[in-house]
Amino acid sequence: MEHPLAWSRCLMSPMPIDTTVSAVQPSAVPAMSRFRTFLDLIKFSHSIFAMPFALVAMFLAVRESGHDLPGIRAIILIVGAMVSARTFAMTFNRIVDRKFDILNPRTRNRPSVTGTLSVRWMMAALAISGALFVLFTLGFWAAYGNPWPAALAIPVLGFIAFYSYTKRFTWLCHFVIGASLGLAPISAWIALSPPRGPVLTVQIIWLAVAVMTWTAGFDLIYAMQDIEVDRRDKLYSLPARFGSRLGLIVSRLCHACTLFALAAFGLALGGGLQLGITYWIGWVAVAALLITEQSLVKADDLSRVNIAFMTINGIVGLVFGILGITAILLAHV
Repeated sequence: MEHPLAWSRCLMSPMPIDTTVSAVQPSAVPAMSRFRTFLDLIKFSHSIFAMPFALVAMFLAVRESGHDLPGIRAIILIVGAMVSARTFAMTFNRIVDRKFDILNPRTRNRPSVTGTLSVRWMMAALAISGALFVLFTLGFWAAYGNPWPAALAIPVLGFIAFYSYTKRFTWLCHFVIGASLGLAPISAWIALSPPRGPVLTVQIIWLAVAVMTWTAGFDLIYAMQDIEVDRRDKLYSLPARFGSRLGLIVSRLCHACTLFALAAFGLALGGGLQLGITYWIGWVAVAALLITEQSLVKADDLSRVNIAFMTINGIVGLVFGILGITAILLAHV
């Protein structure tokens, strides 16, 4: 496989940049095929990254309210809101970043660039996913008398869309996307809070910090692929601004903070919900996975970025979700 940094050498050469792409007539693509292409474009399978943390928050909220298990309505509403919000954010990103994607050898063949998916088609998907998110938040009002998810729906959509513009003016963009995913456990907690108003506990704040720093850490790794392109196009990222070595150091510090926050989350529950050995087995497993992820990437060798970014992070979410929920279910309130 070609080394990712080979593109950097090409970009430094005096040869002109070829921005032509293989145009595809959208009408010639079957509707179902376009839908599958859309799911791949927005990396729908990556919804698993933050979903387990939201589910942990949901199970925790239900247990602390005195119930054994969340009802099917709560699960459907939480999952539906999470998936529709992420779909909205990713679709918005693909639309507003088209002019940059066409200049990037890594992204120039995305269906949003080639025309396989038209802007009109993606705008429709954006509107549908945004409307679905609002409907799911209204569901908490109808089912549980909790108006807060609906009241915060538009501000949340605005914030997660705002991330797409941050690479235009700040190298702190990695932490903005981290905060966007960090909203997942906070949102799940608010959705199941009493109607009188959401009260964020220190436990949920620690969980949100864990998601934020975890996301920022792996986004820094992902951004290392585009250092030269970002510099050429005057886009901001921490690796582009300070170099890949410092970017990798900050990524590792972020993941160290993730492990600290997850440990603080577990310890903070000691005042009420006593987590047993199951949770700490999960913590050790997450630590091993994050160490493995960091070991796969070197400042001068990005050949295993996809394994580190996609595979390892998916496993992190699954492991923490399964063992975290199991620990909550086995714990004593």
